Amino acid sequence: MNELTKAEEKVMQIVWKIEKGFVKDVIEYFDAPKPAYNTVSTIIRILETKGFIGHKAYGKTHEYFPLISKKEYTKSFFSGFLKKYFSNSFQQLVSFFSNENEMSIEEMEKIMKMMQSEIDLKKEKK
Repeated sequence: MNELTKAEEKVMQIVWKIEKGFVKDVIEYFDAPKPAYNTVSTIIRILETKGFIGHKAYGKTHEYFPLISKKEYTKSFFSGFLKKYFSNSFQQLVSFFSNENEMSIEEMEKIMKMMQSEIDLKKEKK
């Protein structure tokens, strides 16, 4: 799956949020100063070409909707991120965040509890 540019990601975040809508609907969700209609329309057409967005035509007007769920994209993006920056190692990822971001003891304990719950679930499935 292709990665999105920042502009494409911003538009996709809005389309995921509204589930379907016209270009004017997407523009409404931008903070001021709002981008030009043609700019958003161009980004949406690029997203269609990439397979992220589909449309239903009403004459010359198009209603757009996501073809890829936010969860699907997040999973694909994070998988690539993990591979590219952390050698596909969750251990390296967690180590980085715990060391570099001064994670609090409370946050570490919450993560440990979540991980223990996942371990218990996986053991039950065996």
